[in-house]
Amino acid sequence: MGYTETDWRAINTIRTLAADATFHSNSGHPGAPMGMAPVAHVLFNNFMKFNPKNPKWLNRDRFVLSNGHGCMLQYALLHLYGYELSIDDLKKFRSVDSITPGHPEAHDTPGIEVTTGPLGQGISNAVGLAIAQAHTAATFNEDGFPIVDNYTYTFMGDGCLMEGVSGEASSLAGHLQLGNLIAIYDDNHISIDGDTNVAFTEDTIKRYEAYGWHVVVVDDGDNDLEGIAAAIKKCQEVKDKPSMIKLRTTIGFGSLNQGTHGVHGSPLKADDIKQLKQKFGFNPEQSFAVPQEVYDLYNKHAAEGAAAEEEWNKMFAKYGEKHQAKHADLVRRQKGELPEGWEKNLPTYTPSDSAVASRKLSEIVLQKIHEVLPELVGGSADLTGSNLTRWKEAVDFQPPATGLGDYSGRYIRYGVREHGMGAIMNGLAAYGTIVPYGGTFLNFVSYAAGAVRLSALSQIRAIWVATHDSIGLGEDGPTHQPIETLAHFRALPNCMVWRPADGNETSAAYYVALTSKHTPSIIALSRQNLPQLEGSTIANATKGGYVLHEVEGADVTLVSTGSEVCICVDAVKYLKEKHNIKARIVSMPCFEVFDAQSKEYRLSVLPDGIPSLSVEVMSTMGWERYTHEQFGINRFGASGAYKDVYEKFEFTPEGISKRAVATVDFWKSVPNVRSPINRAFQQLI
Repeated sequence: MGYTETDWRAINTIRTLAADATFHSNSGHPGAPMGMAPVAHVLFNNFMKFNPKNPKWLNRDRFVLSNGHGCMLQYALLHLYGYELSIDDLKKFRSVDSITPGHPEAHDTPGIEVTTGPLGQGISNAVGLAIAQAHTAATFNEDGFPIVDNYTYTFMGDGCLMEGVSGEASSLAGHLQLGNLIAIYDDNHISIDGDTNVAFTEDTIKRYEAYGWHVVVVDDGDNDLEGIAAAIKKCQEVKDKPSMIKLRTTIGFGSLNQGTHGVHGSPLKADDIKQLKQKFGFNPEQSFAVPQEVYDLYNKHAAEGAAAEEEWNKMFAKYGEKHQAKHADLVRRQKGELPEGWEKNLPTYTPSDSAVASRKLSEIVLQKIHEVLPELVGGSADLTGSNLTRWKEAVDFQPPATGLGDYSGRYIRYGVREHGMGAIMNGLAAYGTIVPYGGTFLNFVSYAAGAVRLSALSQIRAIWVATHDSIGLGEDGPTHQPIETLAHFRALPNCMVWRPADGNETSAAYYVALTSKHTPSIIALSRQNLPQLEGSTIANATKGGYVLHEVEGADVTLVSTGSEVCICVDAVKYLKEKHNIKARIVSMPCFEVFDAQSKEYRLSVLPDGIPSLSVEVMSTMGWERYTHEQFGINRFGASGAYKDVYEKFEFTPEGISKRAVATVDFWKSVPNVRSPINRAFQQLI
């Protein structure tokens, strides 16, 4: 492509900016940006289409920095190309409230597609972005209207390849033949512990070829710009496989410590930066210096991107004339809005309806809403028949060549890859046209905890259909029975954990999950049948907690979730008949949503003057925020028929009543019983 001195000037500007920013903050990772500056320059300036003035243009190429510790590389590029990220923002690298945090965060920085940091997540997000592109293209493209034809590019390092989640996602990407995905592996032989020969000596080429990827090797990533460009071009031409470029680079190129772990995670020393700038022809006395010729070079490509979007907008307008319904649907999806009136399809129930397992109730919801929510794309980690996540008419998302489905399909067969599924869902959500859901057992959402955390941090709408939610799954025993899982995810900021007690509450969980644009949800669902409850409604349940059964002059409040609520209903009768104790019932399907209600409302549900007892077959941790006493399981479960397991742990009307009586007896000597809602601090932010 005829690279010039100006190209090298731009590459070395990226390197010096990375060195300056990490030195200025006395924190960060200069090595990867300095080593990967050449490939970043070639990729962004010669191949990627994007418009810095509109970072959300639908048909932009996506870029994911999976080795997110090297984020000064990306911040430098975003600044140089004219995104809303100034030199002053670079100077505030890793400082409080800056838009240049220590790892990329999508909701903080214009031009960042996904929140990466924990290694292996970014490449897995990239697989999700590539799936989303393939699905959106198959759904919306028409003859003469290639509305969506972008590539997804990702940089990744040795650490990303060592983390298991990348293997899960990369294996699936190979099966799915995602020719729109190109990964560039920074093969610099260095991790925090030193040379990778101490722990990572596998043949990554053979591994990725075995996954079904196309692999190209570039031996000199420090100098061979033509070779890098040729490799990317070759990968673009392979349409039936994802591609990986194994690129040999020198970490911290130009530093006195280049090629060593000393330049991986520590800023360069002042004398090192001085010699680096002298070597590259920069004034060693200047910091954060950008030659005008570099701005001019990058502004030219940015202008080309703006022109490309303008042409695309014209094509999209003509598309709207010929394909009006699809055009309107795609515009709506990009706004994150749901079709008007979709919620009318949510099923409702009365106490005369039959008892149904909440996993089945979830399936009924999906069956009822999939037609009115075409953006809903789901799957399961090889548990479709147990999670009940597939509606009857669903087409599988599969490469057309396999004969198993096509790219317009909305059901993804994730295989036994919970963590990969979670990270891929984050990528699907980030693309902007899809609302993803994924199924597994509640206990195995823990396998995906790293991805769930990033869903919450990056404010992504993703839904976990988490079935087999308790000791109620029975015979599979303690390895499959979640105890601590709800406490764990309830402790996660910006994550809604639902445990519905019947059909109306299940519909409510889906309603709130789908209308919450910036929050992931975990819907915990039972294997055993649950009766439809008197007093439950969708409107009540959407408040997160409500009074299911009220009684005047109550002696105690039973607060419960999911499959234990109906046992509390029976316990109320038992308490009245055997102990002459009046009990009211509060159903609390979602802590997080209940916490968002007004204090006045919360005190109406959990008032002063009445002692309360929580009832849930899980860890009691967290319940002290809502109740005076807690009945739960703070040990592992047991293997056996579910009714026998419930009997063993005394989750029966009699067992609940015994603890309710003890609660009443203990608190009756306490004057002016205060609701746990009444406290000095509800939350410390």
